[in-house]
Amino acid sequence: MAKSVLHTSLCDDLGIEYPIFLAGMGVKGRATPPGLVAAVSNAGGMGILGCSWLDADEVRRRIRAVRNLTDKPFGVDLLLPASMVDATPDRVEMRARIERDFPKHVAFVRALMDKFGLTPVTAKGGVMSPEFIRAQVDVCLEERIAVFAAGLGDPSWVVPMAHQVGMKVMGLVGSVRGAERQAKSGVDYVIAQGYEAGGHTGKIANFPLIPTVVDAVAPVPVVAAGAIADGRTLVAGLALGAVGVWVGTAFLLAEESNIYPVHQEEIIRGNAEDFVVTRAYTGKTARDFDNAVIQAWETSDLKPLPMPLQGVLMDDFVAAADAAGRADLINNPVGQIGGMLKRRRPAREIMMSMVEEAEGVLDRLAAVRRK
Repeated sequence: MAKSVLHTSLCDDLGIEYPIFLAGMGVKGRATPPGLVAAVSNAGGMGILGCSWLDADEVRRRIRAVRNLTDKPFGVDLLLPASMVDATPDRVEMRARIERDFPKHVAFVRALMDKFGLTPVTAKGGVMSPEFIRAQVDVCLEERIAVFAAGLGDPSWVVPMAHQVGMKVMGLVGSVRGAERQAKSGVDYVIAQGYEAGGHTGKIANFPLIPTVVDAVAPVPVVAAGAIADGRTLVAGLALGAVGVWVGTAFLLAEESNIYPVHQEEIIRGNAEDFVVTRAYTGKTARDFDNAVIQAWETSDLKPLPMPLQGVLMDDFVAAADAAGRADLINNPVGQIGGMLKRRRPAREIMMSMVEEAEGVLDRLAAVRRK
C-alpha cells in the first residue's frame, strides 16, 4: 500500500502510518482508557495513555491492557511538575497539613459541598509527590513502552533512563524557553502546545508558538498541539513546521472514551468561549468546561493553592460529586476547538476523517497552485 502524503519522518521513526497522536489526557485515566489508546494505534496513529494521578500498579495494569488489544506502538503521558510544593505520598498527612495551614480553603470547600447537597467522601489513593511520580516512571521503564511523554514539567531526568531501554521521550511546552530547555535535555520530540488546548496549558496561541518553537529547537522535531481536531487543522500544524500533531479534544467524543456522558454532552453543546482557564481543580492553569465550581472559586476571595495541595483539597469534593452522580461539578478538561465538535464517533472514524480531509486539503492547495 502506498504511503499517505501525510507520512512524515516521525512515522518512520516511530513505526506508525500517520503522524497523529492521541494526547495522553486525564482525569485519572478516564479520557484515554486502554480501548481508546489501542484503537488509535490500530488505526495507524500513536495512542498515548494518560496516567497522571494513577498509582504505579494501575499504570502497569493499563499498559498491559493495551498490549492485549494491539501489537502496535503506544506510549504513556505523565505529569512531572517542575515546581511543586513539598509533598508526601501520604494523603492523610497532606490533608492534615492543609487543614492546619489553610483553614479558610478547607471551610470554602466544605461550604461548596453543603451548597450542592453532597455527602462528604474521603478520596483514596496516593498524592502526586516525587516518590509517587518516580514509581510511575519506573513502571514505564520496566514495561519498555514505545514513547514516554511529559504532559507537564521537566523530563530531563527521565531521558537517559528512557534512551537506555529504547524509549523515545517527548516533552510538552507552552513557551520557547520551555522548548529550548526540553531540547537541551535530549528529548526526541518537543510538543508545542498552544493556549487553545484543553487541560494544563500556557499563555501563547499555537499560530505564534509552533513556528517559533520549530525555529528555536531545530533540528529537534516538533509536534503541534492545541486546537487540532480535523484535517484542516492537521495540515495547519504541518504547515507551521511540525512533523506531527497531538490531538486531545477530538478524541474525547470517541465512543471508546470513558469520560462522563455529561462531559461529552458539555462538549457537544459548548461554544469556544465555554472552555475557560482555571486553577480551581489542580492548582496549575488548566482549560476546563466552565461550571458552577469554577465560578465559585473565581468569585471567592481565595486563590487556589499550589500543586499538589489544591488537588488534594479538591479530591474529596470530586469524590463526593462522583458518588452523588454530579459529574457536572467535576472538572472537564477541553480545548477551545470543542466548540466545533458536535457528535460521538468511533476513534477509527475520527482518525480516518482527519487523514482523508487533510489529504483533500493538500490536493486542493496543489490545484490552486497550478492555476
